[in-house]
Amino acid sequence: MRTRLCDLLGIDCPIIQAGMGSFTSAELVAAVSNAGGLGSMGASARSTADLAKELARVRELTDRPFAINHTVRFLNKDSFALTLDARPALISFAIDTPGDLVRQAHDAGSLVMLQVPTAQRAREAVDLGVDIIVAQGSESGGFGGYVSTLALLPQVVDAGGDIPVVAAGGLAAALVLGALGVNIGTRFLASAEASINPRWKQEILAAQSEDTLKFESWNDIFPAPDGGYHVAPRVLTSPFIKEWMDKRDEARRESERLRGEIGTAVEHGTWGDLLPFTGQTAGLIHDVLPAADIIRHIMAEAKQTLKATAKRYVPT
Repeated sequence: MRTRLCDLLGIDCPIIQAGMGSFTSAELVAAVSNAGGLGSMGASARSTADLAKELARVRELTDRPFAINHTVRFLNKDSFALTLDARPALISFAIDTPGDLVRQAHDAGSLVMLQVPTAQRAREAVDLGVDIIVAQGSESGGFGGYVSTLALLPQVVDAGGDIPVVAAGGLAAALVLGALGVNIGTRFLASAEASINPRWKQEILAAQSEDTLKFESWNDIFPAPDGGYHVAPRVLTSPFIKEWMDKRDEARRESERLRGEIGTAVEHGTWGDLLPFTGQTAGLIHDVLPAADIIRHIMAEAKQTLKATAKRYVPT
């Protein structure tokens, strides 16, 4: 099953592994790329030195295309300079508008992908000249908006025109709604190669979709800058989430201290214990598998679903 996205990126399967910051690893990125998808190394919440080490390891493990992801709001300029020097097949951005970063990525020879939570942001992405747009619905893990994928994706496809659109979600449904592929996070968190606490992986397996929630207090701890847009991470519960979920006014007053607490957790690689990002697709995940097996299963299930869907139509 190939789409125009495959030809654009030089991959075999229209599946992109989301760039989930320091929760990604060279082993995960390479495993996805070697299996025919596009692995993504997350630069967010990762030191420049660690990013350099992981990228060198990726080059050792695969000669296939891969991506590097940056969150615009928390951009590390040194890490972005390193990314430009690395010249990956794709540089992806999330959370806020990348502006001139798009030109810099293109000048380095990389394609650009931008994640958007609304149709308006998709139109802005077109004006920026990005090569791929990700429609991320409210049910997705990590930082997202408030429009569901079912409503958002067709609007982003319309706004994108000839620009390929991928969805943060299921492959068969995405293709039916006009996308050319998917950008998947939570399923790859529950992979053998994901560098997260094994307890978190087991929590994903045990979770129902309704167990995930939007942590609105994030916007009180980290207010959006001028021109930025409102997003909130979708997470599983944790002691930190339980304490601050319903204390938005207090979180605003304590924001400096809480930013320090989160920053310390990032530094020590434990921020997943505070904010276990997880999408509502957790309810569909029942096992931890190697990334290559995940890609094979996604492709097989999509083909089966599309064939079954075609049989339901009555000729007229």
